[in-house]
Amino acid sequence: MTTHTGDFVAEKQNQGQLNSVQLNVVTLIDMERATRNGTLTDAMFMMDNSVGGAGQGTGRLETVCKQGQVLNWIVRPMDMEKRLDNTWPPMPKINNIVFLDTEAGDEEDVAERKIFTELKIYGMPDRMRSPLTPVYYYWAGTVLSTAKPGLYRYRLVMELEQEGTREKLYLNTEEHPSIRVLPVG
Repeated sequence: MTTHTGDFVAEKQNQGQLNSVQLNVVTLIDMERATRNGTLTDAMFMMDNSVGGAGQGTGRLETVCKQGQVLNWIVRPMDMEKRLDNTWPPMPKINNIVFLDTEAGDEEDVAERKIFTELKIYGMPDRMRSPLTPVYYYWAGTVLSTAKPGLYRYRLVMELEQEGTREKLYLNTEEHPSIRVLPVG
């Protein structure tokens, strides 16, 4: 439906149209700073392609989404350049996304209600990883159509490769990004 008001043309969106658009939440990690300091604070920068969110370029990103919408969390290191020895720098991986119980007032408690359905962790398994191809990981999920509209904070559990060792470093976000769920309609 199109409404003409003078030179202004306003189009009413089809209900549910935004649900079909997948949102990407891209996280860049300064691997050297994170592993050296043992924290993601000041070493993690998040951006998304949602409309109306806040906190672009910070660890407190607010992604605006609709009930039933697919979100892709993509993570990669800031340094993605192939090295002279044809290897790639250490890579980050999302180990888990934990939604927090903001209603209880303690943002560190895990939410009891399910907010989204995990689709799968994507990325090339390490044993198949080719030294010729860069790898990045992402995690996909769908916001439940029954999720109540509101703000939902979450914690990312990150697995970081460390330079010169096979040992992994596991870090939780201390600043909490969030999704703001809007009703369809």
